[in-house]
Amino acid sequence: MGEGQTPETTHSVRESGHDPARGIPEALVRTALDHVLQSQGFRSSRRSQEFLRYVVERTLEGQADALKERSIGIDVFGRSSSYDPSDDATVRVKAGEVRKRLGLYYASEGRLDEVRIDLPHGAYVPEFHRVEVAAALEITHPESAETGGGWPRWAMPLGIAVMLAIAAGVAWLATRPESTVVDQFWAPVLHGSAPVLLSTAYVPVYGVDPKMAPERPTKLEDFVLLTDQFVGGGDMLAVTRIAAMLNRMHRPFRVKIGSDVSFQDLRTAPAVLIGYSYTRWRDISKELRFFIDAESRPRMVTDNGKPTQWSLPNLPADRRTSEDYAIVTRVFHPDTQAMLVEVAGITQYGTEAGADMISNPELLAEALRDAPQGWQNKNLQLVLHVKVIGGAPASPKAVKTYFW
Repeated sequence: MGEGQTPETTHSVRESGHDPARGIPEALVRTALDHVLQSQGFRSSRRSQEFLRYVVERTLEGQADALKERSIGIDVFGRSSSYDPSDDATVRVKAGEVRKRLGLYYASEGRLDEVRIDLPHGAYVPEFHRVEVAAALEITHPESAETGGGWPRWAMPLGIAVMLAIAAGVAWLATRPESTVVDQFWAPVLHGSAPVLLSTAYVPVYGVDPKMAPERPTKLEDFVLLTDQFVGGGDMLAVTRIAAMLNRMHRPFRVKIGSDVSFQDLRTAPAVLIGYSYTRWRDISKELRFFIDAESRPRMVTDNGKPTQWSLPNLPADRRTSEDYAIVTRVFHPDTQAMLVEVAGITQYGTEAGADMISNPELLAEALRDAPQGWQNKNLQLVLHVKVIGGAPASPKAVKTYFW
């Protein structure tokens, strides 16, 4: 029993119907938590640190069932006892931010961590997963093997290793999780061994001439169009989310940005294009049924070239919006003769939400609830609507699906 644990606490951890630790020692979980909290992404946000530390510690103490939105709002964010979560989305927004920061951490600094901390969508109880790292087996062949009447000595470790590998394979087959809707969505894309290409687009930005003094009137020539230097934050988070998913699936991938992607790249491997609406790759999707017309006013999703109600008529110049629309496409493209997934919103919020959708089994299952039989092997498009709360997209909803 660890220091500070009471018999009641130990009992609640082991007897609880929900065991997010899955047998992982608490010491390893706390070490993993320390690594996360000391990372660059979490050091810059005290509230994110407090939120994650609170939910992890309560879970380890066997109080996972008490992790509700209201209790977190009161204990972590200092809300009053009359706090009503339906009127204040602070906890939901912060949970979404923590998920993003965890995704970024495990895609970079924490990619080799032994234990990972996940915060599942729609819940505040973290889960802890041990990352299996394959150990290399080095067999040294001696100059003179003793054979006698049986196996040579140098072969004994090999035989044991083979038997252990077979036993591990049998155990994995017996315990592996069933295929999820996310696995089914990605199966046609991940068929074969070629690394998946993840590509995000540059967003054109106008920069101001640094020599311009504040007292000078702004003139057109003071602005310079920067076409290949900036990527939307939501687009990068979308890349990170899909990259983390491919990591969990043990699938190789490569990331390219903007003009680094050639048409030949799209012909030689399956590709995921993220935030494509403002790039030359928009022509690839122009002939599809649903298309984001970024040149129209208002900006909208079109249906076979015709206007729809899925538009942002009041989109401000700074592109901070309270809602967004996005399209997710999975298609065997006739031009590239390869599988192509496109994820794009009218703004970066929709792009991030689209990536959330196709990497989250619960969200995707809801979106494909009325999908036809055999959808797994059909081309498809999903039109999504997402609310934006406090600068972060909420869970997206599918407003239209199309299969062919």
